[in-house]
Formats: sequence, C-alpha cells, structure tokens
Amino acid sequence: MVTLRVMNGETESWAIKGVGGGDIPGLAIPAFTLRRPAGAPIPVVIAAPHGGRAYPEALTDRMRDPAFASLRLEDRHVDRMADAVAAATGAALLVAHAPRAMLDLNRAPEDMDWSMVSDSAPPGTRHSAANRRARSGLGLVPRRLPGLGEIWKSRLTTAELDARVAGVHRPYHAALAETLEDVRDRWGAVLLIDLHSMPPLGLRHPGDRPTEFVVGDRFGASCSHRLSATALDWFARGGRVAVHNRPYAGGYVLDRHAAPARGIHALQVEICRTSYLDARLAEPSARFGSVARTLASLVRTLAADVSLMSGSRFPLAAE
Repeated sequence: MVTLRVMNGETESWAIKGVGGGDIPGLAIPAFTLRRPAGAPIPVVIAAPHGGRAYPEALTDRMRDPAFASLRLEDRHVDRMADAVAAATGAALLVAHAPRAMLDLNRAPEDMDWSMVSDSAPPGTRHSAANRRARSGLGLVPRRLPGLGEIWKSRLTTAELDARVAGVHRPYHAALAETLEDVRDRWGAVLLIDLHSMPPLGLRHPGDRPTEFVVGDRFGASCSHRLSATALDWFARGGRVAVHNRPYAGGYVLDRHAAPARGIHALQVEICRTSYLDARLAEPSARFGSVARTLASLVRTLAADVSLMSGSRFPLAAE
C-alpha cells in the first residue's frame, strides 16, 4: 500500500504490489515502485515517470501556488493508468511516486537551470548547451509555468539537489535499466512504453477531431519502425486519433534507455487528459476504464510484435 500526501493536505492510499526503491527526501515512502511478474509473461515494460503525487510539506511550503503548479506539472493519475494496464496484461511496471515538481525523471541530471541553486554550480555548467532547455523553465527541477511564472519562492541548495538526484533520479533509472535488460534477456527483445499525459492539443483545421494520443519514437531512433507503425495503425483501426512524434517525440528516458540494435525498443505514449480525467483535469472520469482497456489491447498487440521480432512465441491473450 502506497500512501500519498496530496495537495489539500489529506492522504490517498492505493495498492501497488511491488518493490519500492529510492527515497523521497522528507518523506518516509519510496521514490518509486517496481512490479515484475514472475517469468516476464510479456516482453513489455510500462513506466510512468511523471505520475508522482507524494509531496513533502517542505516542498509545497516553498511553492508559490502548489495546487496550480502540481496540477499542471503532473501527468495526473497516469500512475494509476499504468498500473491498470500492467495488471491487465502482465507487463512489468515502474511508477514514480516522487513528483515532477521535485525532480523530472525525463530530464538528464545536467539539464538544470543553475540560477535556481543558491550556492556553487559545477564548473562550466551554468550556461552550457546541456541546460539550454532548462533555462526555458522545464529542466531537471521545473522553474516556471505559463499562467504562473516562477514556481518557487526561494532557491534550493546544491545539497538539496544532490539528495534528490541520489534518492530519486539515479535509483529510478538504474531500476529501469536492469528491468529492461532482464526482460530482453528472457525474450530476446523488449519494448518500453513510457506513459505520459498531455493537455489538449489545438486543432489544425476546423472540423478536425481532437488528438487523443501521441506516439513518440525520437523520429525513429528509439525503436523499430515496425513497432511505431503497429501502434499508429492500431489506433487508426480502433477509430482513435493518434499522431506521430509531434509535438512529443520522447525525451531523456528514451534517449538513455532505448537501444534497438541490442533489442531494447522504447516508445513514448501521450494520452490527452480530457480522454480520462474530469472537466478540471484533476480526477479520473467515467472514461478512465475505457482508456485503460484501449491501452491494454495496444500493449498486447505490441507484445506480439516484439515476440515475433525476437523469434519467441507469444501466446495472444483473449480480448
């Protein structure tokens, strides 16, 4: 049972059966939970790096508007979506509990706006190419948001940043790397589905249907073209509107862990928040279960493709 301190000061408890890892500075709960079904029944790992909702009081006290910032930074309830899809399919599951406001697991440790740090920054990093994106506001520790401006009342210290990297970022990515290697060794190939949510995308033309999903593969670098094509074709055949790589092609997670030449493939899948959340984009709606079933069916389809690529035999589950 994982207990999360949500933004109104209350707690929320729900079960993720698995092994906790890492450490959230200021809270007595793990930074993430990893669930690996015995025998790796399918060659898929599902991860949710932006679903964390466990906020230490010391963190929210330093935020100018915690409710506003958390709602926009989180991939709201994608951790629950990932849990439901993994439970339905037998995929391995890695979900973050540390919130993105504390540290963004889809950013490199070097992708930091060092003007947010009150003491010394590593030499040569203050204005390097590695942290160009961070200076726009959404680096390793997010700095600003549209409609809010600066997220924080004060700067953090190097010691605080180091504790977040050591307790959250480093063990999360170590656990993901080990899991991918193990499942690949079992099957000959593995697919990581890095699950995210997105705000509604604008319509390009009047009369267009809203985009529900974005499939990102780093413009072909993170997985076999066959898997991307399978995902896009599967959405199209199901009457779902999905686009490829734009505006979300994937980030640091795919750059770090994908290695198609070694049989480790990775896709980022973005879900429009209106598809499964209420009008405030805050809580699951009645459509949550339908989206979970849609994604579970996609995972089974992709798992079958991965097994064929590796030469393994995958028993297709009944829908």
